[in-house]
Amino acid sequence: MKGKNVFILLLVLVAIAALTAVSLLGVGNAASTSDSSDEVQYELATDENGELATDENGSAQIVAIATTEATTVEGETASETTTEERIGYGGYKNIKLGLDLKGGVYIVYGPENDETPDSADMDAAVSMLQQRVEYKGYYDAEVSQEGTNKIRVEIPGVEDAAAVVEEIGEAAHLTFRAMNDDGTPGDILVDGTDVEDAGKAYQNNSVVVTLKFNENGRQAFAEATQNNVGKQIGIYMDDMLISAPTVNQAITDGNAIITGDFDAEGAEDLAAKIRSGSLPFSLKALEYNAVGARLGADSLSTSVKAGAVGIVLVLVFMLLVYRLPGFLADIALVGYTAINIIILSLTGISLTLPGVAGIVLGIGMAVDANVIVFERIKEEIRAGKSVKTAIHNGFDRALSAILDGNITTLIACAVLLWLGTGPIKGFAQTLILSIVVSMFSALVVTRLLLNLCANIGIKSPKLYGGK
Repeated sequence: MKGKNVFILLLVLVAIAALTAVSLLGVGNAASTSDSSDEVQYELATDENGELATDENGSAQIVAIATTEATTVEGETASETTTEERIGYGGYKNIKLGLDLKGGVYIVYGPENDETPDSADMDAAVSMLQQRVEYKGYYDAEVSQEGTNKIRVEIPGVEDAAAVVEEIGEAAHLTFRAMNDDGTPGDILVDGTDVEDAGKAYQNNSVVVTLKFNENGRQAFAEATQNNVGKQIGIYMDDMLISAPTVNQAITDGNAIITGDFDAEGAEDLAAKIRSGSLPFSLKALEYNAVGARLGADSLSTSVKAGAVGIVLVLVFMLLVYRLPGFLADIALVGYTAINIIILSLTGISLTLPGVAGIVLGIGMAVDANVIVFERIKEEIRAGKSVKTAIHNGFDRALSAILDGNITTLIACAVLLWLGTGPIKGFAQTLILSIVVSMFSALVVTRLLLNLCANIGIKSPKLYGGK
């Protein structure tokens, strides 16, 4: 039995060491979208008949047609990622940095007349801005709704905020166009302003996208469909094709349906894109600013150093005050930090400066839970209980206090995540993650380590805080 407990203890320690190694080094080679050394050219895909190929959502398919290898100054092909630059899945180098740490610009948009659009119009506006920033080449940009009538756009790696506002600030123009034989757009058949509404619906157990045109649109769309039966009509956002449905018959009543292999999300996404071309309100930039990359790097470096110093002081404090339980808690805290890093790296959650604070605060809460438990254990030992009994009673009696404190904090974080904006959401996200992981660390890992040590014969009361 003792040998089995020793084996389990070693297994737990090896697992924590492995998690720590993954958080530092990562596993494999993570794909990098920002540092690629190859230049790729693209074109619209066509089928065997020369017609534009589309995916299951009716959107145009794009294929790579050429790849040009980047060369060094000497003309040699650039080497792949070096050992020092290697980025692995799960490693801290693969964590996505927020705007305040990476540098870039942020823009806050709102309705020009300070009105409050309904949720469908706001979703369409978010979709429109997302399409515009991607169309302009800002593929790392994040677009999200703030409150009831504001939209926040964050674009990393850009310095001139005013130029970005000028570039993407205009509303996208939606058009329905004829398609040439080579797949290029032809004449404009219907303007997007004539779309009265677009949405998803269910027809014959399938998901479809519905279109409703106003009077001008009804007439223009009737003529367009009559002249293009059996052909594709391209739906464009500016010059970007978002769908190319085939006309099966003339549609004269102003109500059309786009069919295809849609799922609910795909249909709603296409409908939002179409609605965004006919927004009933105009957007204006309410606020914009730039965050320097150097400032972000300095902030991250300073925050990491401060967090590291704080963690080391906490580890030393726990070891000196609580002896063996403190040492085991330190091991669990190392595992806690590693798990946090791995989750942030794999999930793609953006790490902001307040987010770093949320992680460090989570460490403090994990330590707080351990302190409550260890004080209970010391009380039990001083009352004459055996070490194993003291460990069992200590965790049981501390459980309610730990859960109450953490659950109330989770509720506050949920409110911040719901109502907060920008960096506040980053803080709430990482703090929620930290609280959940810290409870696992304190209530499961630390308890397991303490019980294993007691089971293999380490039962001196002095090692557990007794006199």
